[in-house]
Order: sequence, then structure tokens, then C-alpha cells
Amino acid sequence: MENENYTDQEFDELLSRYDYSFQKGDLVKGIVCSYDSTGVIVDIGAKTAAYVPVKEAITDKNVPLEETLKKNQEYEFLIIREEDEDGRFMLSYKKVALAYNWRELEKLKDEDATVEGTVVSLVKGGALVEVKGVRGFVPSSHLKLKSPETAVGETLELKILTMDIQQGNFILSNRKVFNDDKEENKKDLFSSFEIGQIVEGEVVRITDFGAFIDIGGIDALLPLSQISWRWVDHPSDILKVGETVKVEIYVIDTDKQRISLSLKNLEKDPWVEAKDKIKDGDNIEGTITRIKHFGAFVEVFPGVEALLPNNELTEYQNQKNTILKVGDKIQTTILKFNPDDRRISLSIKD
Repeated sequence: MENENYTDQEFDELLSRYDYSFQKGDLVKGIVCSYDSTGVIVDIGAKTAAYVPVKEAITDKNVPLEETLKKNQEYEFLIIREEDEDGRFMLSYKKVALAYNWRELEKLKDEDATVEGTVVSLVKGGALVEVKGVRGFVPSSHLKLKSPETAVGETLELKILTMDIQQGNFILSNRKVFNDDKEENKKDLFSSFEIGQIVEGEVVRITDFGAFIDIGGIDALLPLSQISWRWVDHPSDILKVGETVKVEIYVIDTDKQRISLSLKNLEKDPWVEAKDKIKDGDNIEGTITRIKHFGAFVEVFPGVEALLPNNELTEYQNQKNTILKVGDKIQTTILKFNPDDRRISLSIKD
């Protein structure tokens, strides 16, 4: 046999040069071999060369491709597609660099360091900036520009207010309005707030889980569940960036320097109103607001939802030969109404 002159270790090392088990999502190291019209050719030790498309190689549009990934240099890449018909893997350098940049930004935030960002565009409520390849948002209340018309492309000195890597949220402040005494200023501001206080603020950021409201220099969170008594799919259905709203201070966490707000607390509690208008045995036409695997939520009074069990929902659809969807009206019967526990037993049977 050919391997008779090799030790077991030498043979394993030789075999490893030709055997590999790369798959999508793996981090690999590779050496830049050459460039072509599609991107960069990289040797990752597989049987064939891998390649990095231009859009997955460039991290800074102002830096040439050959400078970003230098020939004969080793870099870390992410496999974003397994072997194609030519046996080549598709790699991304940009995604790896971005992950490291997030980590570096997190460290800079912990150090309360100043970072430089380039204004990408001006939007209602503030400006979008790019810091180390990451897009961030500067609320208008933290932005001071001498000439907004020519601000795109300007470099600003910024400090990081909040960041959520998983959600991709990154909020910064212009250093001119966010000075080194911000912690003391925050403490003064926090001491001026109290639970139940009604304040006015500007919507500066909308996320899937709520909206951030600037209340005098502090970005407080208005959670999705506190926007309305009615079901809300997304905060953007109710709120817009840049608009001014009145909210109630709902929670104050002095240790974490966080404030939570409520918009629905400024409205009458619909369960209290429904107490005098709904009773057991009532037949009420309701509107389906959500459909889950265990049943459908039906709004039987503005802001008051009850759960229709899945077995009754299925039976109704079979009888009527129809498929109910969100927004459909349905005739219901109140079996038991407990406003104190905010629970309603609902049926579609008389």
C-alpha cells in the first residue's frame, strides 16, 4: 500500500489536506489567492477554491477590494452557501467583520468612549449614521448640525446611548449635546420623574417590541403591550417617528437607569367600562383579532378580548363551510364574565 512508508500521524495529516467537512454557517480561515470580476478567490483548504462575492467582501465603499482583502493574506470567513455545481463554496468576509465590529462597539459603549460616525441620511426624527460598518440612529434631540442641508457625509463625534445586537438596534448621541456629565444629568432627570407622572415626549425609534420616546434627554421605552388596550400587531400601526405624544411614567428602574412608559393608561380601562355593559348570557357580535392553534381571540367590547376555544372554532367553520380570518364578525355568547380577573368564557353556542 502507498501509506506503508508513513506513520499513522503522518498519514492522517496528509489525508486532512484532501478531506474536509465544511458546511453553511461555519467560520473558516482562508488565504486570498486572486481576484476576478465576481469577487475574491480564496483557498480554505478544500478540494476547490472558494469565492467571496464583491458585496460580501467590501466593508467600506471608500476602500478598494484589493486593500480590504490583500493577496496572500489570511482572513476569517463565514460560509454562506455550500458547494455549487463547480464545487465552490460562497464566503462572506463582511458578515464576520460586522460581528467583530458589533463586539468592538459594545466594548466602546461600556467604556463610554467617543466614536466617529458618518451621516448616511437625514430622516424624520433624526439621522442615520454609519459607525465601523454598523448603521445607527441619532435622535434629533441628540443631534446638532450647523447646516442640515449639507450634513450627509459629515463626520460626527458620537457616544453610544443604547445598543441591542440581537435586534440590530443602535442609538447614538452627538457629543455636543451628550457631554461627559451625562450620568449626573441622568440622575438629576431621574430624580425629577415619578411613577404615574404624565410627560410629553418625541417618538425617536420604533422597534418590533415597542417604541423609544425621548422625554427630556432620556430615551424611555414604551412597550408594545402598553401602547393600547386593543391588540396591536406593530408599534408603527399606532406611532410614527418624530411625532409628539403624551405618556405616563409606568416603571422607573434607578439601578439600570431605565424608564418604561404607558400610553394606554391615559385611556379609560375598557374592562371597567364593560363591567356595566356585559353580563353572563349576553349574545354579542364580536370581531376576530387573532387566531392561534388553541383558538381565536374575539373582541366583544372595544379593547376587551375573549378566547373562543379551538374546538368551537373548528365546529363553527365545519358547520358554516367557511374559514374564519382576522377581521371577521362572529355571533358569540358570554358564558361567564369576570371583569376583576379580566377573563371571559366565550362560546358560539346558544
